[in-house]
Amino acid sequence: MTDDEIYMHRCLQLAANGLHGARPNPMVGAVIVAPTPSSAQPRIIGEGYHVRCGEGHAEVNAFRSVRPADEPLLSQATLYVSLEPCSHYGKTPPCADLIVSKGVRRVVVGCIDDFAQVRGRGIERLRQAGISVTVGVLEEECRRLNHRFFTYHQCARPYIILKWAQTANAFIDDHGHPLQLSTPFTQMLCHKLRAEEDAIVVGRVTDEREHPRLDVRHWTGPDPKRLVIDRRHPLQLDALHAHGVQSLIVEGGALTLQSFIERQLWDEIRVETAPVTVADGTPAPRLPHDVVLAEQHVWDGNVISRFLPAVSRKF
Repeated sequence: MTDDEIYMHRCLQLAANGLHGARPNPMVGAVIVAPTPSSAQPRIIGEGYHVRCGEGHAEVNAFRSVRPADEPLLSQATLYVSLEPCSHYGKTPPCADLIVSKGVRRVVVGCIDDFAQVRGRGIERLRQAGISVTVGVLEEECRRLNHRFFTYHQCARPYIILKWAQTANAFIDDHGHPLQLSTPFTQMLCHKLRAEEDAIVVGRVTDEREHPRLDVRHWTGPDPKRLVIDRRHPLQLDALHAHGVQSLIVEGGALTLQSFIERQLWDEIRVETAPVTVADGTPAPRLPHDVVLAEQHVWDGNVISRFLPAVSRKF
């Protein structure tokens, strides 16, 4: 692993701390590294992340963390940032201008920001100022961290997660009656996921039969927006986009879930399989043919599998 990759990993660690506060902005981390007279090895003299939407970006917070005694080192420093610095005036001034004013000699960027008002302009601004810029260090990891943000801006729709629980013989209920398949621990993981996403949807039949609360009572964080759909009230992805919904969990019944699969409206599928069987019931949705198993864990005897598209989708 190169030094650039090591420091970019640290940027990603920092960025993840903004999961709840930064929304709807992307999560971004920044690290400032400089050589020091007393050591042959460079050291981190500042770091930060985008804590809350409307407040200072990662670069701003990283520069603020530099001690006065270390400020003379900035002229020889390298700034690492997981996402391209902004170059426009929004709720805060352009970070690219701040970086130029601080006089760092080099900037390493994880990935380009596809937001229409940035898209390479921040990098161009830095290079015009004579700063050496390296782009694409741990690019895939940096883009994956903000998969919601990139999908929302590139596809004009939310990032869609399909989720269901099933028996070992692939039924989601027992002869049409609700069946508790999650354990207390895996239910907590489900609520953790809800707290990380913007909205959650079920079909009308599931809503009327099970009256799901769809909240995060077993975790902490904001409840997702609760949506119910049926044939008379279909889900309008463009309306969700217009309302700033960047991510959506689909927890409906088999018909609702299968409709998303057949329309290829999904980015991730999570399936929880419990070690129980039933004689009959509603068959679980059929996984698409173009999926790969991204990860799998066993919790309290239940297997939780996460599937992604076999062909990586660019976002």
